[in-house]
Amino acid sequence: MNLHRAYRLLALFYTLLLLIGAIALLAGGGTALSLVQLALGAVAVVGLWGYILRRGFMNPRLWRPLAAVLAVAALAQLWAVFSMSLPGELLTWMLVSTIFSLLLVVILYRYGDRDQALWATPEELEAARQLEKLLDEREGPLQARIHDEERESRVTVIRADDGYHASVTRRRRAEREAFEEHFRHPATLVFFLEKFAGVSVGDFKHGDAA
Repeated sequence: MNLHRAYRLLALFYTLLLLIGAIALLAGGGTALSLVQLALGAVAVVGLWGYILRRGFMNPRLWRPLAAVLAVAALAQLWAVFSMSLPGELLTWMLVSTIFSLLLVVILYRYGDRDQALWATPEELEAARQLEKLLDEREGPLQARIHDEERESRVTVIRADDGYHASVTRRRRAEREAFEEHFRHPATLVFFLEKFAGVSVGDFKHGDAA
């Protein structure tokens, strides 16, 4: 069994648990806390399937905070296991639940990394291909400069062994700021430049900025 198949089986197992929990709630066997747990579990399973299928669901900013919530819940369960006298059946269930929660924490934390192709739009992926083509054709950094009466942005992009480096300088009237960012995937770089520098791939040229 390969890792991808194991992840699929894990996702199917979680989905089955959710269905069982939903049936129990509909049958009147749950509490308000159970409803909250079921809702969190449903969102977590969506993220798990997204990670397995390599598709972006919801907002990438959601998943790492959710992973943190699950981690806190898992730690609380561990505290209950080691500090409280629990029946054997409940103790076993809480240990198993904690193990599976920790697996979800790791997966959702990775899924919430914005620097992945799965979070890019088709337009960003196409722009990323164009950017890579420019970097392949030209030696040295790519530079772009855009400006109007009130603001100016200068961007330099370099491809390195570990990804892509972008240096941005922005001026707005008398204010000036400069910062650098690093990305593993070019589509994330495209998103960053368009959102924070107002620069598209078509604005790049080789050599000194005009």
